[in-house]
Amino acid sequence: MSDLAAHVIDAHGGLDRYRRYESATVDFRSGGALWALKGWEGVFDRATVRVDLRRQHASHHPFTAPDLHTSFTAERVAVVNDAGEVRAERSAPRAAFEGHTLDTPWDELHVAYFAGYAMWTYLTSPFSFASPGFRTEELAPITTEEGERWSRLKVTFPDDIATHSREQLFHFGEDGLLRRHDYTAEVLNAGPAAHFTFDHVSFGGIMVPTRRRVHPLNADGTVSRDIELVTIDIQDVTFA
Repeated sequence: MSDLAAHVIDAHGGLDRYRRYESATVDFRSGGALWALKGWEGVFDRATVRVDLRRQHASHHPFTAPDLHTSFTAERVAVVNDAGEVRAERSAPRAAFEGHTLDTPWDELHVAYFAGYAMWTYLTSPFSFASPGFRTEELAPITTEEGERWSRLKVTFPDDIATHSREQLFHFGEDGLLRRHDYTAEVLNAGPAAHFTFDHVSFGGIMVPTRRRVHPLNADGTVSRDIELVTIDIQDVTFA
């Protein structure tokens, strides 16, 4: 783990504190153009997600109905009712995205897989960088148009973790907190994105950005800020 990775983990609450917890439960709203393009506008207008911090698992609820929730791992995704009955499931779920483009409609299991791995990635970073199989490399810092100096960390995710892409780029402010996260969501087949984070709040001693905005990232490095692919607004987080 690089020195920068250790620094930003400390800035977000530290590994010792993070490792006291086993899960994070998050009340949030998500909007943006992506959900409508996929035929699922409003699916996360008001939702809760629980992510495990010691393995890759996430569950959104309610999901399409008050008595349904999702169950996501890298190997399997399912929709389950409150009685524990499986209503739909898919093994090797990433293969179901082959040949997709940005406007390819999704079924409920596509949504559950994408939302599951995305929220797990966001809610466990940067602490996951200290886990076995993750590789971090500090890149040269940049200065933003507003004059703020951002440190940059290239992170290579292990093959057994479902996420947007193997290599992702994280930007951190002078306070060590996450400002921007760049990646290519391979399941969308729609090119790179710039994911900005704002309004960090401490929940149980862990710093969490409560507002996220994802925009297309152009080939020349500019950001299409007039297009919001995904928005995430967090109301509450409980670490347990």
